[in-house]
Amino acid sequence: MSATGNSPYGRQQAWQLLTEWTQSESLRKHALAVEACVTACGEAEASRLGLIGPERDALVELYSTTALLHDFDYERHPTAEEHPFVGVRELERLGWPIELRTAILGHAQYSGVPRVTHLDKSLFACDELSGFLTACALVKPSKAIADVQTAGVRKKMKDKPFARGVNRQDMIQGAAELGVELDAHIAFCIEAMKKRAAELGL
Repeated sequence: MSATGNSPYGRQQAWQLLTEWTQSESLRKHALAVEACVTACGEAEASRLGLIGPERDALVELYSTTALLHDFDYERHPTAEEHPFVGVRELERLGWPIELRTAILGHAQYSGVPRVTHLDKSLFACDELSGFLTACALVKPSKAIADVQTAGVRKKMKDKPFARGVNRQDMIQGAAELGVELDAHIAFCIEAMKKRAAELGL
């Protein structure tokens, strides 16, 4: 898979598919926030594996496109019966890689698809957390991710009415599956989102 933009399964194509299926600005922003965090996980993994050049680019692009597309069918098919199964069938029809499709199935706890690879675990660990970090940023007077700190995030996690739709247990389990301390993972994702703050509107 090439990262030069000539690949039919590159970031540009993923973004096109996402925007075709998703009109909601907040869902698109969620996809970008998850992408920021998952791509950073991919970069760290590529470094750990000692990948360089096209191999590194291909791995990082796989992480990026998986994150962008993880909820692309959600607006049209929001039920647990359909999401993410309808989307994954469409991705299969279009020829997107199996690693991407498996990770997308695995991010839904109810799918019964185990999370085995680093990509699978990264998507799950970043999905709910990036949504929660966005919520933490938006209640700041500045609405800036730069003003979000790990300790504050941990405090907000105990505040049940805050960002009620975000599953705290998934956030805790996600970091554990990835084999990282929750505080370290929160800090890592804040940094990743800060780099894309303008794009995220944060």
